[in-house]
Amino acid sequence: MGYIEDAVSSFSGWIWGVPLLILVMGGGLIFMLYSRFLPFKYLGHAINVLRGKYDTHEEEGQITHYEALSTALAATVGMGNISGVAVAITMGGPGAIFWMWVSAFVGMATKFFTCTLSVMYRGKDSEGEVRGGPMYVITEGLGKKWKPMAVFFCVFTLIGALPIFQANQLTAAMNAVLGPTVGYNTEATFSLFGAPVGIASFITGLILMALVSMVIFGGIKRISSVAAKLVPSMVVLYFGLVIYILLQNIGGIPDIFASIFEEAFSGSAILGGGIGAVIIVGAKRAAFSNEAGIGTAPMVHGDTKTEEPVREGLVAMLGPAIDTLLVCTLTALVILGTGVHHEFIGAADTGLLGVTLTLKAFNAAIPGVGGYLLGLCILVFAVSSLLSYSYYGVKSVSYLFGAKKGELYNYVYIGTIILGAVASLGFVVNLIDGSFALMAIPTMVSALILAPKVMQATKSYFARHKAGEFKKN
Repeated sequence: MGYIEDAVSSFSGWIWGVPLLILVMGGGLIFMLYSRFLPFKYLGHAINVLRGKYDTHEEEGQITHYEALSTALAATVGMGNISGVAVAITMGGPGAIFWMWVSAFVGMATKFFTCTLSVMYRGKDSEGEVRGGPMYVITEGLGKKWKPMAVFFCVFTLIGALPIFQANQLTAAMNAVLGPTVGYNTEATFSLFGAPVGIASFITGLILMALVSMVIFGGIKRISSVAAKLVPSMVVLYFGLVIYILLQNIGGIPDIFASIFEEAFSGSAILGGGIGAVIIVGAKRAAFSNEAGIGTAPMVHGDTKTEEPVREGLVAMLGPAIDTLLVCTLTALVILGTGVHHEFIGAADTGLLGVTLTLKAFNAAIPGVGGYLLGLCILVFAVSSLLSYSYYGVKSVSYLFGAKKGELYNYVYIGTIILGAVASLGFVVNLIDGSFALMAIPTMVSALILAPKVMQATKSYFARHKAGEFKKN
């Protein structure tokens, strides 16, 4: 197992080099400049679309704009915002947060282009259902000769969509919060195939399997319905806790922002690294947080009931603003404001800390109950993320082997929940990072090639909008 972990770690570090950074962040900058910030001028219109003001029941698709964004956000506004921010800070220091912001800002343009394309070039699965996503964008937009690139995307989505990160961090949170209270031994292990496995973590994995199974076998309609109910409540609860903590230290917030900006360009927090390492850490964690350019969100947004691709691109564009620019920033302010991160940044002997660092911050700010309240948020966040991610894998299997085979992925999916619960955080993070990097290549390449088509549709849409062609409900 040690050799496997080392190999995965080496590959993740190699693939997330300068070329991929240029493709993901540079590609987002190209989208932003190429569109001349046009989509950003219509944020109010995007919100009206999200509210269903332009919905009609006759349009093709399976879910509404709101359900699509809720499902995508259920996968992103969650463990990536609570645990991923902590990972970013322990790996890259406060400066990594700045580069998360940069990635999210250009990521808004990326989401607009990739999700507009996911509706513009929809295909049909073997059952005749209308579907969207990078694999259909590639084959329908670029032609059948590009299908190997679509297959490449789907193969690595099967790994990138695994629930191991969410399961790992939820298990760590439950052990940290409930272990001391209930009194069970979180260090107790048993032997499984010759490897020591934590008993508490294994039991948590079994419980998660049961909870997730009750929803994901119902397909995208049930997943989106549950996500639409969970996402607003979990965001409100988490916001309330964070705002309460920030109000306790409101005078120190300017200094926190100053440290973020200062270390973003110094790289002094990285053990043996520099500014380049800080940028890469920020870009990787932003990619996990908002998935801009990775290709997962377009698979959900591509199933929206709409005949206007630009509308869905506008709705999707709101995702990075909500989950990274807003939620991740609030989490970072809590961690940096409480100062619990200082003993862990760059310390080689402490390992990689995720949700346990965020728990330390909440316990420091709200003694006694902070950990329990965050634990409740984590439970809702992780379960909602687990529901959304399953659909990405199902859709990839459906594309590769036919719609009837798609549900088979769910059996593999729920089985790996236990793997995530008992594996090390370093292995889990590196495996997902490496897979996301490989998914980003076909997603960004196809979007860059087809960008002129998006701009044609965008100019046409807004011209019709100004002419009063679209009537509100």
